[in-house]
Amino acid sequence: MQPARLLFVFLIASVTAFAQQPFIQILGVAQDGGYPHIGCEKACCAPAWQDATKKQFVVSLALVDPATKQWWLFEATPDIKEQLHAFQQSTKGVYPFLPTGIFITHAHMGHYSGLMQLGREALGSKQVPVYALPRLEKYLQDNGPWSQLVNLNNIQIKQLKADQPTALTESIRITAFTVPHRDEFSETAGFKIEFSGKQVLFIPDIDKWEKWSVKIEDLVQQVDVALVDATFYSATELPNRSMSEIPHPLVVETIALFESKPELKPRIYFIHFNHTNPLLWNKTEQAQLRKQGFNVAETGMIIR
Repeated sequence: MQPARLLFVFLIASVTAFAQQPFIQILGVAQDGGYPHIGCEKACCAPAWQDATKKQFVVSLALVDPATKQWWLFEATPDIKEQLHAFQQSTKGVYPFLPTGIFITHAHMGHYSGLMQLGREALGSKQVPVYALPRLEKYLQDNGPWSQLVNLNNIQIKQLKADQPTALTESIRITAFTVPHRDEFSETAGFKIEFSGKQVLFIPDIDKWEKWSVKIEDLVQQVDVALVDATFYSATELPNRSMSEIPHPLVVETIALFESKPELKPRIYFIHFNHTNPLLWNKTEQAQLRKQGFNVAETGMIIR
């Protein structure tokens, strides 16, 4: 066989192998209330009310394994209908409509309320696995309307144990860990997603970094990509509310933490933007952040 032909065959084989590697697709980047936000007619949301194409879905991920034609959903958001549809459209329907399983971080509206769409009044699904830490598992089992999903076998809860990996396939595993947050109904999880020899960190919700026993700088050092809480850019976004009631790591605070670690900046992808956060809708602010070495998560983005 001629050298050129050998190279061609090698390239085709490499592309085929790459196409079979797992990947993450971002299905949403907004905070629980979505974008545009209920009751907001200000400059931040006005463009999205006027132009539906500017809408942003609530934060969610799809973890996809082309080799086995399986996929897993992270977070069941209020936008789950549109997100499942968008995933089907973007992947041309080669994967099942419902995921192989759903991983939930915690019991705040943007992260689990979409489970209702699986129930009797809507899809009437059958035994969709829902992965949850113990407090969240108990909350779903003991409180309606979630308990009806369990009793009617619309969902089947799979208990996660903090800091213990869960193998999904031979090459994909998920490790849940707890983070400090407003845990009114459940604990709050972050996830480490491992596939193809890479590690992706997913922490959409957390209180201030300093409240955590883990140093986020050390954790980012250990992974390839870190999708981290960027609810608010600065403390001036909600002048009529006390930020102490809704503590999150401000983007400016996270930037400051990594200012002396330029090698880690490209690993950080900000996600979970409140409607007031200019990184959600202001292209100039997004470009400025990227100039500083960081990344802005966008709906449809693929992480391989």
